[in-house]
Amino acid sequence: MTSTSESTTLKSGSWALDAAHSSVAFTVRHLGIAKVRGGFTRFETEFVVDESGAATIGATIYLDSFDTGNPDRDAHIRTADFLDVANRPTLTFRATHPVVVAETFEVQGEATLGTITKPVTLDVEWGGVQDFGPTGDRHAGFSATGTIKRTDFGVGGAMPGMLSDTVKIELEIQLIEPK
Repeated sequence: MTSTSESTTLKSGSWALDAAHSSVAFTVRHLGIAKVRGGFTRFETEFVVDESGAATIGATIYLDSFDTGNPDRDAHIRTADFLDVANRPTLTFRATHPVVVAETFEVQGEATLGTITKPVTLDVEWGGVQDFGPTGDRHAGFSATGTIKRTDFGVGGAMPGMLSDTVKIELEIQLIEPK
């Protein structure tokens, strides 16, 4: 396997998500004393690099895939008390402008849940490009973090003292180079 992490130039075209090696996770404080961690098991990405090297970025998260490892809690979070998956099945993110990949960079965008759209900024760390031996495909890796306020999106009401308003987002994304 060869690594080319010193170069951030990516091949133009539509890069496919390697879902088996990617994750969408979150952390929220419960009672102000402990972190509850979880994630979403179904999501899609859009990552299209143009001839100049700038990438158009988007993602869709399927909220029915919410998972903290506690089935009873997860079922409650999917209800109208929190995510309201029946009426708001997805959360989408779209970068507001194309970005150029660097060792570290920001992606400014908009997240939409139901009828609510809010600005979100992700801090991204470039992981590099690596040949994947079994398939011969080249993969690019990214780690991204950001925060949102759940009440900005109408999730869970105020719940003072019970659940923090701040939700930390952590993404690990691998993309497969276009052929």
